[in-house]
Amino acid sequence: MLTVNYIRDNKEEVLKKLARKNFNRHELIDTIIILDDRRKEIQFKADSLQADMNNISKEIGQLIQQGKKEEANQAKERTTKLKEEIRLFGEEMDEVSRKLQETLVLVPNVPHDSVPTGKTAADNLVVREGGKKPVLPADAMPHWDLGTKYDFLDFELGNKLTGAGFPVYKGKGARLQRALISFFLDEAIRAGYREYLPPLMVNEDSGFGTGQLPDKEGQMYHATLDNLYLIPTAEVPVTNIFRDVILTAEELPIKCTAYTPCFRREAGSYGKDVRGLNRVHQFDKVEIVQIVHPDTSYATLEDMVNHVEGLVQKLELPYRIVKLCGGDMSFTSALTYDFEVYAAAQQKWLEVSSVSNFESFQANRLKCRFKEPGDKKTKLVHTLNGSALALPRIVASLLENNQTPKGIKIPATLVPYTGFEWLD
Repeated sequence: MLTVNYIRDNKEEVLKKLARKNFNRHELIDTIIILDDRRKEIQFKADSLQADMNNISKEIGQLIQQGKKEEANQAKERTTKLKEEIRLFGEEMDEVSRKLQETLVLVPNVPHDSVPTGKTAADNLVVREGGKKPVLPADAMPHWDLGTKYDFLDFELGNKLTGAGFPVYKGKGARLQRALISFFLDEAIRAGYREYLPPLMVNEDSGFGTGQLPDKEGQMYHATLDNLYLIPTAEVPVTNIFRDVILTAEELPIKCTAYTPCFRREAGSYGKDVRGLNRVHQFDKVEIVQIVHPDTSYATLEDMVNHVEGLVQKLELPYRIVKLCGGDMSFTSALTYDFEVYAAAQQKWLEVSSVSNFESFQANRLKCRFKEPGDKKTKLVHTLNGSALALPRIVASLLENNQTPKGIKIPATLVPYTGFEWLD
């Protein structure tokens, strides 16, 4: 959430930058400023009345001491009227503050100056590519057929148990999942991240803190009886560990990693592009999160990108790194890099990670601040996160790219984790 002061002081710049996210609701910005003006006006009037009441209270004490009972009673009547006026101003303040908050949460984060202009994924900028695309025989199978052939991935069973988009991994397929999770966690820990195992459901405050709520696209599963939400990513509970926390500059950066299942409704997704593991409702993912000083957040973003790049390189996957254009970015992000790996049998690029800097947007919602040495004032931290990595499409690419007549060759870096070299 943008701060009111930032919007007031940089109105034209905010509008110009938000236009790169295809945001054209200029009236919201004007409404925020008008509501903030009214909030300040109410506060000034209420403070003035409170000061008057304090003065009259002192006067009442003096009148009583002087034996002027009638005048003291008249002064008490004035304080009664002042209390009522202050109460009414308080009610109006609550209403104005509520409207201001409701309007603020409708405004997305402003994009960084380096974000490319564009409206869709077709306008994203490829930053760099790595790895080598395999050459497969004409009869190469997509991963869903490989899963059936070797009996380690079952979509029909998942549909029976739950519904479409909930695959079942069996035998070596399940072990491959566990191996990838362990590999990603070990790599994160070696890079200095502290491991967490958070809850898989969060409350409204947590969903609001990281920007998943209000859920504008209906992507979260909601347990209505208890008003809890299944997490779409470990980013939500892990970042919310620092909600309503004041840190010191010496504690920064804070580096966290977590493995969790993730749940997404993927409302509106259909067709050939969502077949198999390309888009599912439940999947495993290892997340990395950093809470950092504002001066270092973009250097941190590059470090996180390099970390994820190292993972796909060790898995020997062809990949590309894409800087998202304004129209393809999330509501909360200031700058996002997506990682895509090539699935050779499908002959398509699959997104496996997003690494984002949210600057102070999430921190303002979270009320996560820090203090510099010798400074009593608090400042908002910057928050960042990234998938390191999401498993389904990584698995899809590994299966398709490494298929041979003998079976599916496991990358050397995973063999110590799987305990086998071939998936057959």
